[in-house]
Amino acid sequence: MKALIFAAGLGTRLKPLTDTMPKALVKVGGKPLLYHVITKLKSAGYDDIVINVHHFADAIIDYVRANDDFGIKISFSDERDHLLETGGGILHARHLLEGGPFLIHNVDILSDLDLGWFKAQARPEALSTVLVSDRVTKRYLLFDEEMRMVGWTNVATGEVRSPYPGLDPSKCRRYAFSGMHLISDRIFTIFEDDGWGERFPIMDFYIKECASHPIYGVIPDHLNMLDVGKVETIAEAETFIQTLKY
Repeated sequence: MKALIFAAGLGTRLKPLTDTMPKALVKVGGKPLLYHVITKLKSAGYDDIVINVHHFADAIIDYVRANDDFGIKISFSDERDHLLETGGGILHARHLLEGGPFLIHNVDILSDLDLGWFKAQARPEALSTVLVSDRVTKRYLLFDEEMRMVGWTNVATGEVRSPYPGLDPSKCRRYAFSGMHLISDRIFTIFEDDGWGERFPIMDFYIKECASHPIYGVIPDHLNMLDVGKVETIAEAETFIQTLKY
């Protein structure tokens, strides 16, 4: 099974740690974030992993190679010339990801999600299946009664984005995106046919295309998750990582 780990970001919220290392190699529980994500993926049966790299790319590559690729197939999608954002990052890795569905996992997300359970939730017709949660945030994905995505809203500003004119967020199911999604490789043809270019956020794609292509949300009954994206979350992560088992 294939997975793409997003590890190309500059990690600006983790400065000054990321002044000298990539976010992927920031340590929690004595091990880099990348170690925890790869270990979790491997234990769930993902044996063909792609990592996109940009900031301190050589350090990430050297770390993986020094660990003998963790005993699985690990490839790198090189974005050192310029960052391509999340959608462009997926498209750039097309040659490494085609051949079936693949999982996207942010490198700074730690969770107790059962990845096998998540994979089993993907409907055959789904272009993408996004993991969502009922946490409080400013930005939410909007879904209908069947949990098919219909748009996005920022509750702080009142902004609504949707391919459905006049969509009323109050009549939608509203959940926060959790940084993991399962994608059909049919997406590459749509990127090409609809002229998405080489650099764009995947969420922009989801918002614009959700009326034409089925994108579903999945919310687990139980989910403990931590976004280790800020320096102040490192101490919390040190405790949180002790509760996880791979």
